[in-house]
Amino acid sequence: MESISPEDLALELLNQCLRGNDYSSELLETLLRLALSEDPSTATRASRALFRTVVETLADLFEPCLCDCYAALFSEAIAYAAPRYRKQDLLERYRRVRQPREYRDARDPSRVFVLSRVTLGADIAITSILLAAAMRRFPRSEIYFAGPEKNYELFRTGTRIRHMPAAYARDGALGGRLAVLPALQDAFSGPDTIVLDPDSRLTQLGLLPVCAEENYYFFESRAYGGYGNEPLSALTREWVRRTFGVEDAHPFLAPGSQAGREDITVSLGVGENPAKRIAGPFERDLISLFSAAGRGVLVDRGGSKEESDRVDAAVKGLANARTFTGSFSAFAAAIANSSFYCGYDSAGQHAAAASGIRLATIFAGAPCSRFAGRWKPEGRAESILISADALSPNNILSRIRQLL
Repeated sequence: MESISPEDLALELLNQCLRGNDYSSELLETLLRLALSEDPSTATRASRALFRTVVETLADLFEPCLCDCYAALFSEAIAYAAPRYRKQDLLERYRRVRQPREYRDARDPSRVFVLSRVTLGADIAITSILLAAAMRRFPRSEIYFAGPEKNYELFRTGTRIRHMPAAYARDGALGGRLAVLPALQDAFSGPDTIVLDPDSRLTQLGLLPVCAEENYYFFESRAYGGYGNEPLSALTREWVRRTFGVEDAHPFLAPGSQAGREDITVSLGVGENPAKRIAGPFERDLISLFSAAGRGVLVDRGGSKEESDRVDAAVKGLANARTFTGSFSAFAAAIANSSFYCGYDSAGQHAAAASGIRLATIFAGAPCSRFAGRWKPEGRAESILISADALSPNNILSRIRQLL
């Protein structure tokens, strides 16, 4: 089994989970040995296979029964990587904290920590609702966003929200992804402190014990809502109502910085998932459609060379079209200043929804229909979800033309 590639090991592990919500501990241990290898290249490759193939797929299917499978598998992974923990102890704690419970203390805690989901779109669609609820429910508390700096930039202006830096290596080796735990435990150990966890990668989706159990409030976004297709923002809103008695908390943004104004904003980012984009001339045709309509267009160049090259090719020589280079928080401010947003399934759609901007999301490569339903952006303005898997590129363009 040692001669099998990490990618094939991870794929077989996933298939075992999907076939019967169970898996081979021997297979998992083989992959974990590679993920904890002293060779950085091997460790990163195996860790990437474990997270992208197994963990992210189990989460993206939004199957409640797979939450139990994930919890068993990753509790074993944590116990293997950090022997001070026992798989059974982690599992039993997880089963307790996943049960929603009402906050009953009449006093405001001294500090409230809201954990980042790490990805920008999820922090807008989900985490911002927890932040909004915390500010309303606890007017005398210090409210902290625990997560990366670039995510905190989305909420820092004109709010009470403070920042607790918590870096997470999304593409790093397993050991590095677990290394944030001691800092979190130290920060959350103070008296009169509570922690709100929106299914964060920082806790490996609720499995890592970052504070005393009675001070921990966990929103298990993968199972909440059962087998329905309600958007995650709506489910989060329901959870904060039940847990903290806060009605009508909604996603919000407070990025502050201004990046100019164009009538239409566009993002062609796919979060390193090529299945989300439409190949061929579609992106050029999309920007040409906006340009031909005489509308000013601002297209985010993204954070990778691959995306920047695609964007530059899509806008080259087109009237009224220009590109944006800068932080996502600055582009989110530009989205808020536009009248229409269009893009693939990415953070931009949630920024538009939170800002009350009309938007169209081109959804391709969704692993299941519930995934698309869960991640549909919710806001005060019209939000159209276009299934790219069911339509030809020309039909998608025709649908968008009707929205202009």
